[in-house]
Amino acid sequence: MTRIPEELRIDFVGGAVGHRLRFGGGRGQALAKAMGLRAGKTPAIVDATAGLGRDSFLLASLGAQVTMIERSARMHALLTDGMQRAFDEGGELRDIISRMTLLHGDAKDLLPELATEAILIDPMHPPRKTSALVKLELRQVRDIVGSDDDAADLMRVALEYAQKRVVLKWPAKADPIHGLRAPSHQIGGKTTRYDVFMIA
Repeated sequence: MTRIPEELRIDFVGGAVGHRLRFGGGRGQALAKAMGLRAGKTPAIVDATAGLGRDSFLLASLGAQVTMIERSARMHALLTDGMQRAFDEGGELRDIISRMTLLHGDAKDLLPELATEAILIDPMHPPRKTSALVKLELRQVRDIVGSDDDAADLMRVALEYAQKRVVLKWPAKADPIHGLRAPSHQIGGKTTRYDVFMIA
C-alpha cells in the first residue's frame, strides 16, 4: 500500500521547533553567532528567504526583531497559518511570534526599502552530490518555492543594502555561489555552514 505524503504544515509549537526552543543552546548556536547575536547585541534581522520560518523563529526566541520575506504565495499562507496557531498558544510563543513580521514579495524588491543591520539568506540548496534523498519536508518546500536560481542576484542586493552583515546559509561542502566575493569568515557545522559577509 502506497503511503500518501502528508500536506506540508508549519508548526512552531511542537516537533523539531519546540525541541530546538527548549534545548537548542541559546546564543551559542552557530546561526545566532553568525547573525551577530551576543551579550548586549541583538541586531534587527531580515530573513530574506523565510521558507519554513524556523531560523526566524529561533532568532526571535533569542530576542531579535525579525522581518521575514517570502515570495511564494502558498508558502506565505502556510507561514501565516503556523504563526497564528503559535500566537494563539499564548505565553512565550506569543511573545516570540510578536517579534516576527511576515512580508509577501520578492526580497530583491523589498530589501532596498528595509533599513536593517543583518540579512539572512537561505536559498534552496543545490542538489546533493550524494545519492541520499533529501527529507520529504524539504522536497515539499522545493516543490512549492522552486530552485532559487536568482540566489546570486539576491546576495548582491543584500550586500548593497545591509548595514552590518549578510549571512548565507549553505551546505557545508557545497561550492561557493559563483561571482560573489569571499566571505569575511565562516561558521561551520556538520551539514551546514554560514558564510558571513561583513559590511565595511
